[in-house]
Amino acid sequence: MHRALLIAPLLLLVAASSSVAQDSGRYRLERTESGFVRMDTTTGRMSFCESGSAGLSCADADDQAASDQDRIDALTRQVAALEARVAALEAGNPGEPSAALPSDEEFEQTMSLMERFLRRFMGIVKDIEGDATEEPAPDRT
Repeated sequence: MHRALLIAPLLLLVAASSSVAQDSGRYRLERTESGFVRMDTTTGRMSFCESGSAGLSCADADDQAASDQDRIDALTRQVAALEARVAALEAGNPGEPSAALPSDEEFEQTMSLMERFLRRFMGIVKDIEGDATEEPAPDRT
């Protein structure tokens, strides 16, 4: 009975040392331009590590992948919305701004407004030119 009690801890010690020996090659570090990539050879998980004043700090690559996927999803939605808008513009759907030419009535109304604007503007210019050509009063000093 005492033998069994002595053998059990020895077996546990041997099992623990073999798992430590297996774990010693568990991680691989590869140098990159900005730091290191650490790979867990058991699980396949990767981390990006940077060397700084506080030592080596690592961020899980899955966090970056999730962030990248969120950005990709947002851009995909934006492209789909833009493609739908282009299709609506090309089809000339009401509710979307139209690329069609204005009607004759709209054109005439616009030209009338432009003519009034230009006439008024030219009147202002002539007034300014008239003021500039008048001779100033002589100095009475």
